[in-house]
Amino acid sequence: MANILWHDRKRHFGLPISFTKYSMSEDRLFVETGLLNLSQDEVRLYRILDLQLKRSLGQRIFGVGSIIVSSSDKSLGTFEIRNIKNSANVKEMLSVQVEQQRRANRVVGREFMSSDQDLDDDFDGDMQ
Repeated sequence: MANILWHDRKRHFGLPISFTKYSMSEDRLFVETGLLNLSQDEVRLYRILDLQLKRSLGQRIFGVGSIIVSSSDKSLGTFEIRNIKNSANVKEMLSVQVEQQRRANRVVGREFMSSDQDLDDDFDGDMQ
């Protein structure tokens, strides 16, 4: 089993009364859901493209927050780690681990830019 660096449950009103569990190892993020029918998804950390922290007023009152994770993983894609304690610290820890895994796996993040102009395929300088 992987060395777990962090784990928590989805919380309701600040209490861990959910069957959704989150955990992070050195190289993977796990999302486990269900009571009778269990489902466990994982995403390799180097496949995470972007992280976003959201904390509504209600979440701030109960001391929780949510992290929106955008990944290039086929099964998970963009997903949310909902209502967890210490969400800002977890987001920062996750960000550090993602960068470490990108360096370790020699993965280069590429930003794709779109343009309203179409470039000519033969690159002769003529724009149409």
